[in-house]
Amino acid sequence: MRNPKPQEWLAQELSQQYIADYKTYNFVDGEGVRNSLYVSGCLFACEGCFNKAVQNFRYGTPFTKELEDQIIADLAPSYVQGLTLLGGEPFLNTQVCLAVVRRVREVYGHTKDIWSWSGYTFEELLLETPDKLELLASLDVLVDGRFELTKKDLNLQFRGSSNQRILDVPKSLAANSAVIWEKCLDATQSYEQINKSALI
Repeated sequence: MRNPKPQEWLAQELSQQYIADYKTYNFVDGEGVRNSLYVSGCLFACEGCFNKAVQNFRYGTPFTKELEDQIIADLAPSYVQGLTLLGGEPFLNTQVCLAVVRRVREVYGHTKDIWSWSGYTFEELLLETPDKLELLASLDVLVDGRFELTKKDLNLQFRGSSNQRILDVPKSLAANSAVIWEKCLDATQSYEQINKSALI
């Protein structure tokens, strides 16, 4: 796992503006029904990363205006709660992510929420470049921090390790301090997987 100094990693130098995937109408990338944009490229290189191929900045296909238009159209149904940005690292792909979130706010205002996952912590992002700060300010919810394999916990809501947090971004920015999303709810018990062979 890598730990960048403030403003060390610049999106304009790193991003190739590639997309790893785009998924519509899913229930796993945040609250409610969501459309999820997976950008390509990440330098954090967390041990145990579940999406290692997407660390490559040229994985997948180039982002296009046609895809941007499709994302906006796919958000239209009333049952779609919002958009989620994942990767890869959204804050190292601000050219793509800002283009999309600006359109979302232009078309839908705040009737659709925007979530993002990031290896950066909220505190680190406050010390970052203007593009990263603009993206942060555009979000409703941020799941922050590197995935730490030694802190992996399957009972956690929307995150993989206990150091990661689900943050209410507007409240956090107003307080200049991380504020946990009020709907954060982790499981209180786990269940062992059933051994199918034992049932035969």
